[in-house]
Amino acid sequence: MNRKPIILLSCEHAVNHVPAAYQDLFAKQHALLTSHRGIDFGALAIAQSLAQALNIKLICATTSRLLIDCNRSLTHPHCFSEVTKHLPTMIKQQIIAQYYLPYRQAVEQVIQTNVDNHHQVIHLSIHSFTPQLHGTIREVDIGLLYDPKRAPEKNFAQQWKNSLKKQANHLRIRLNSPYQGTSDGFTTALRKKFPPELYLGIEVESNQALLRRPSSLEHLANTLLVSLPTLRVKNL
Repeated sequence: MNRKPIILLSCEHAVNHVPAAYQDLFAKQHALLTSHRGIDFGALAIAQSLAQALNIKLICATTSRLLIDCNRSLTHPHCFSEVTKHLPTMIKQQIIAQYYLPYRQAVEQVIQTNVDNHHQVIHLSIHSFTPQLHGTIREVDIGLLYDPKRAPEKNFAQQWKNSLKKQANHLRIRLNSPYQGTSDGFTTALRKKFPPELYLGIEVESNQALLRRPSSLEHLANTLLVSLPTLRVKNL
């Protein structure tokens, strides 16, 4: 079957916003909220730039991951942060119903609709990471995370890496780094629902050191854009 690839963009850690009903919990957490724990710096700008250039849909989480992490399964120990994990079950259920499920369901519905119409969906989940964690410097500029057991994802990630190297040979492009693509995450959950030939879930991780200036952020977004394999390959 000839399937036209459809690109879907998501950004799970787009903002560090806390809804008014829960702001009292974060009254003394300004430093945490404005750190890399509260938001993926630059990720939203990268995602918006790609969405505008490609004229495609972007779905973003509307709250900080410190309220609830939309990129984690509900059973993950860090789905609720140290600020919210001790909340009563009823309050947690409200947060899940108001912010977590609507976001996840919106992304899944777009995928399901396109899969039902026999389109292959390439889901790019846009993230960024702190250059140094626990005293260790991360030797990565752009990481493409995927599941090595899913051949279409593996081929796509390798093709994009090769294209990125041609566009920007000075950048350190890594596959499944600084995280493993099979770790708990939204794309991991979606892989359980959709077959590998119809759903490709790729997490794009950019080093925040490259995103500190608008000019460098714009350059990185353009590099990702022009190297994207689907701009040249109609059917993967």
